[in-house]
Amino acid sequence: MKRKIITGLTLGAVAGLLIIFTIPGYNQGEASPAGSAAKDFSFALDGKPAQLSDYRGKVVVLNFWATWCPPCVDETPSLVALQHYLAPKGGTVLGVSVDVDAEAYTRFIQQNGIDFPTYRDPSAEMTTKGAYAKISSEYGTYMWPETYVIDRHGRIARKIVGAQDWMSPAMTKYLDSVLAER
Repeated sequence: MKRKIITGLTLGAVAGLLIIFTIPGYNQGEASPAGSAAKDFSFALDGKPAQLSDYRGKVVVLNFWATWCPPCVDETPSLVALQHYLAPKGGTVLGVSVDVDAEAYTRFIQQNGIDFPTYRDPSAEMTTKGAYAKISSEYGTYMWPETYVIDRHGRIARKIVGAQDWMSPAMTKYLDSVLAER
């Protein structure tokens, strides 16, 4: 009996993986965006209009996230710490939330001490296929969190899928190398 249960669970896990890899939204084998120009977009910070291109000359860690996304929530303290690490070195974290609920977004920002620039994309909506927001979809992001490291010249240096420990020695070493490029 135990063997049948284990076999059934194993087959279920394999079937689940096969389904994930065949979903059209899964970007297996997609070309790396590294080296391409970051798509500019407009947003508002503290009620003032801004654009991604306003950050040219800084290294930007562009993070797409949501309050309802457990991995996004888990990496929030690390992103707050990263902002404190990057700011004196000429970098910034820029968050773009795909939250539909503006009140939940505002409450989350306040409760978690998020002090890096962040913006809730007002085009965010829940569809039958999941969350959709204009800015993240223009970047090809359909799973959260997803992050783009953008160099001082406005080019994508790296795309990172999934939650990270942004203050790990490997990550800070990588970001220091991007910050050192002029």
